[in-house]
Amino acid sequence: MEILVDDLAQLDKAAKQIVETFPEDRVFLFYGKMGAGKTTLINALCKALAVTDTTSSPTFSIVNEYASGAGAIYHFDFYRLNKEEEALDLGYEEYFYSNQYCFVEWPEKIPNLLPSDARSIHIEVLSPTARKIIVK
Repeated sequence: MEILVDDLAQLDKAAKQIVETFPEDRVFLFYGKMGAGKTTLINALCKALAVTDTTSSPTFSIVNEYASGAGAIYHFDFYRLNKEEEALDLGYEEYFYSNQYCFVEWPEKIPNLLPSDARSIHIEVLSPTARKIIVK
């Protein structure tokens, strides 16, 4: 699946399309350069899933939990991890195999710990306002 987004106003529609296209998937891995819009897309996905909490990047806390009509949603940012063992210490398995939504930024930091059935989302920067979102 490929979605072209010309500006931020189209992001909510793209997020809704992702949620509707992959209703059974729970672990989504976000790939893209720094500043590509991973957190912004995750915020839009949370909105599409009726999150009632304020969403933000968990850069320092590593994981944020949000309440939604779909249950708990876990938002990870593994950018600051130095080794996979740190994710083990966090108890990542309890989250990834909870059947709750897990949105993971910087999954390349923990390649050996990712569920085989996780959905990958690659964000390519086309211009300052345009992005190509590829969901595999």
